[in-house]
Amino acid sequence: MKTTMPAVQAKPNILVLATGGTIAGSAASAAATTGYKAGALGVEALLSAAPEIQHCANVTGEQICSIDSKDMTDSIWLQLARRCNEALAGSGVDGIVITHGTDTLEETAYFLNLTVHSEKPVVLTGAMRPATAISADGPMNLLNAVRVAAYRQAAGQGVLAVLNDQIHSARDVAKTHTTSVETFRSPELGALGRVNGGVPEFYRSSLRLHTLQSEFDVSRLASLPYVKVIYGTANDDALFVDAAVGAGVRGIVYAGTGNGSVHKDAEAALAMAAAAGVVVVRSSRTGSGAVIPAEPSYREHHLLDGDSLNPQKARVLLQLALTRTDDLKKIQEMFHKY
Repeated sequence: MKTTMPAVQAKPNILVLATGGTIAGSAASAAATTGYKAGALGVEALLSAAPEIQHCANVTGEQICSIDSKDMTDSIWLQLARRCNEALAGSGVDGIVITHGTDTLEETAYFLNLTVHSEKPVVLTGAMRPATAISADGPMNLLNAVRVAAYRQAAGQGVLAVLNDQIHSARDVAKTHTTSVETFRSPELGALGRVNGGVPEFYRSSLRLHTLQSEFDVSRLASLPYVKVIYGTANDDALFVDAAVGAGVRGIVYAGTGNGSVHKDAEAALAMAAAAGVVVVRSSRTGSGAVIPAEPSYREHHLLDGDSLNPQKARVLLQLALTRTDDLKKIQEMFHKY
């Protein structure tokens, strides 16, 4: 009897988009973990440092930019979103990995979570130690990110962040420590899964709208609406609110104390800003928890609730919301959907 051999399943095609960051950083000494030049190495050097990735996927790379992620811009976000949508629309790319500096990785991930319209995996990764350091964490993070991007169950999970063996939702993840390799956490709800011994495993999913479910289209945008974050403190005043309004912002995210609480002097200024057409969203500087309705005056002054988004991600959503509408009710609904 003639037997047939089972077909060998082709490896997925993963595109790595490099933007610089510590993962591509170079220092004068192998012992140096600060004082390095971020983005010094190109994408080919990153791929060469983790040759094992070719065992789990056919990997190609493109250099989008070479920056320290503290210098990330809206224009690079728009470029990344367009490149991701273009690449994922074809049959030749099964998933994307983006190497990124850690300082603003969570913001880029959330922006792409709302602007990439594909079920195919998009995974961001980075490093806390430069590529030249002893025990550099970048190569393993890159390998695990490719593993996740090549993993069938990662499809439809939204944009992900993979670092330190953990798989996080773009919506939930935050950088929580200045220097530790354990810095990325999802403070409110925890990680979606882990890479266990090289094998990705998911334990939960994010239920908020993302990717294919998102209404935001940036394909024809040359810029994003101007939105600033203002940090609330004791003895706050109207200075920064007035300055933001004078600079022409379309939106303000107020990172308030506690449950998005606003100092009375800042509140008076925010009320005037809202009356003048600036959209104001209350967020919290605490690091976890949802901002919910509180003082009656907040509603009277049309200050919106930021739900559980941290201030920097509330800014991202408000920027995108303002590309669609100025209607406060619709924008508030977006903060409870995304």
